[in-house]
Amino acid sequence: MIVKDELLGTLRRHFDLNLYEVKLWTALLSRGVSTAGELSDIADVPRSRSYDVLESLEKKGFVVMKLGKPIKYIAIPPGEVVDRVRKNMNVEAQEKVKRLESVKGSTLMEELETLHTQGIALIDPAEMSGCLRGRNNLYNHLDLLIKDAKKSVNIMTSDTGFMRKAEGLRPSLEKAKKRGVAVKIMAPITKENKMVADSLKAIAQIKHTDKIKSRFVTVDSKDMVFMTLDDKQVHPSYDLGVWVKTPYFTTAMDQMFNSLWMQK
Repeated sequence: MIVKDELLGTLRRHFDLNLYEVKLWTALLSRGVSTAGELSDIADVPRSRSYDVLESLEKKGFVVMKLGKPIKYIAIPPGEVVDRVRKNMNVEAQEKVKRLESVKGSTLMEELETLHTQGIALIDPAEMSGCLRGRNNLYNHLDLLIKDAKKSVNIMTSDTGFMRKAEGLRPSLEKAKKRGVAVKIMAPITKENKMVADSLKAIAQIKHTDKIKSRFVTVDSKDMVFMTLDDKQVHPSYDLGVWVKTPYFTTAMDQMFNSLWMQK
C-alpha cells in the first residue's frame, strides 16, 4: 500500500497523530482487519514498534483489538473516528482550561509572578523590545499592554484595522475605560466601519483621519507597538509588528498623535 506523504502529513495535523500511528492506521483502513505483523510490513513500520503504536491507536479510539489468536486489529469507520477524536479533544481542552484556571490565585502563580518581577528588574530597559510575527500574536500582545494601561491608550490604524481592533480589543478597552484610562483612536472612518465607530463611542474618543497611513499603538507613553507592513497587502499570518518599551520614543509618538488629533 502506498499512501502519499502529503496525505499522511494532512492526517497527522488533523488527527494529532505521529508518523508511525498514521502509517499503521491508514494501512489498517486499507485492510479492514489485520495482524500487527502484516500492518508493519504494509506500512513500513518496525515490528518492534507496531504493537505499542497499535495500542496507542486503540486508546485513542482508532482501532479495536479482535479477540483470539493471532491478535488482530479492526479498523473503526473514519466517520466514527472523527466523532471520537472531536469528543476527546473537547474533553482534553476542558481539562486543560480547568487546570489553567486553578493556577490563578494559587501559590504557583505567586511564585511565577515573583520570578517574573525579579527577572524584569534585572533587565536593561533598552532590551525590552520584541518582534511580533502574525496578527494573532500582535493582538495578544496589544491586549496584554492594554490590560495594564493606567493613563492612556492611543491607537492609529487603518480602516480595516479599526474594525479588527474593535472586535478583538473591545473587552480590554472597556475595562481600561472603567479604570479611567483615556482611549483615543484615529483611523479612516468609512461607510463600512461607521457603525463600528458609533458602537465604540462610549469606550473611546474616535477621530477620522486619512492624512497618515500608519498603524501603531502607544500605552501610557511607555510602550509602543508599531506595525511595519500595509495590512491590505499582507496575509494575517505574515503581519509583522515591533514592540518597544521606551518612554523617550513613545512620548514623541504621542506628541505627534496628539498634534494630529488637534487638527480639524
